[in-house]
Amino acid sequence: MSKFKRDIDRGGGVYYNETNITAANGGRMDINELLRGRNNCGCGKDHVCEIEQVRIGSSVTDQLPELCGKYKSIVIAADSNTYRVCGRRAAKLLEDKTECVKVFDGPGLLIPNEDAISELSACLTHKTDLIVGVGSGVINDLCKYVSYKHGLPYFIVATAPSMDGYASSGAAMITGNMKTTFDAHVPAAIIGDVDILRQAPMDMIKSGFGDIIGKYSALCDWKLSELVNGEYMCGYVYDLTYETVRRTRELAGGIEKRDPETIKTLMEALVIVGIAMAYVGNSRPASGSEHHLSHYFEITGIVKNRGYLLHGIDVAYSAVQTQKLRQKIIALGSMPDKTYKFDREQWERHIRESYGYAADGVIELQDRLGLYNAGLENIYRSKWDDIIRILSQAPSDSELCEILETAGIHFADFEKFYGRDVIDDAVLYAKDLKDRYTVLWLYYTLFAQNR
Repeated sequence: MSKFKRDIDRGGGVYYNETNITAANGGRMDINELLRGRNNCGCGKDHVCEIEQVRIGSSVTDQLPELCGKYKSIVIAADSNTYRVCGRRAAKLLEDKTECVKVFDGPGLLIPNEDAISELSACLTHKTDLIVGVGSGVINDLCKYVSYKHGLPYFIVATAPSMDGYASSGAAMITGNMKTTFDAHVPAAIIGDVDILRQAPMDMIKSGFGDIIGKYSALCDWKLSELVNGEYMCGYVYDLTYETVRRTRELAGGIEKRDPETIKTLMEALVIVGIAMAYVGNSRPASGSEHHLSHYFEITGIVKNRGYLLHGIDVAYSAVQTQKLRQKIIALGSMPDKTYKFDREQWERHIRESYGYAADGVIELQDRLGLYNAGLENIYRSKWDDIIRILSQAPSDSELCEILETAGIHFADFEKFYGRDVIDDAVLYAKDLKDRYTVLWLYYTLFAQNR
């Protein structure tokens, strides 16, 4: 047993220890209890989640007619793969209520952009009272976004335990060539049929596992931003997410076996993390520097017509990569006397080289945020010891690799797929895609002069 595993099992000083998390002693978290929300939280806020139903288990797709009992005119959305896997069955189950079945069957991957939004919106009429998405990441985001814009509820019938956005209120879309998470709403119901989920492509199952393991990075970034920027932090949500990650990492050995109980627990973890995001109203508990790198690979892959990996796989690899950055910062010992002085001309040149026709949106975002002129260096100097303390709480890159390799996810494949130059560019310029502070900003200040 690694030192990190022992530390995690007893808390390791990483938990806030402000709250009692249901599964802290190994018990199963009660999703229905979480759906009821939490009033008078120690963070000063009430936490709510407006999901009405979550059904995860064997053959729960058969419960779709019951769940849709009060709806009369339903639009079903799927892509060609998910329609074959479960969309046709869903349409059959809801046959007397189905107004339209929209199957996205164009060449290549479905992208949640303006064209896809228009295509799904065109299927809606004044009679439509529910959208049912059948799929995973892109279908979920697309149905979430379109249903929100049209004031409709939506259900998601999950076809893969591939990502944590099922229960979140944010919709990750690509509009104006930018990867943007829009405020939307949670689904009214989530259906996760284990008999379907365990038959998903193995890369998608690994993607879900990797997305959860990436939370080690995201949670560390959340603490760092609380220190550096005074960002809101909820100890209960932090602990809820951390405990979910702790439970999920124990599943690694069952991932490639498609073990039904492993798949069920993984799907529950993905939903719980989504609920955690709904509690705070954004993706902060689950998305940090590791997601910024993943979004960079996706956006630049689309712009430059080159391949990119599944989101959760990229997140897993990027969590290892960002941990390498934390360790490099820790190894400095003290805050350097000389740090990188922002060069606007040089920065803009690199942004245009990296993002191509999407560069204008990236530049506009950072001009609006003003983080490059926020005097962060002075904050780093005054809070250096506390920064190092927070960075030291994350598991090492080798420990993360050990967890991931047990599930068949090998970091060497990451470097081979993208190449060192692309990864190094992502480390410096992925932060510019988002309005969120992470360790990437600290690293840029300390090490950008070396590029």
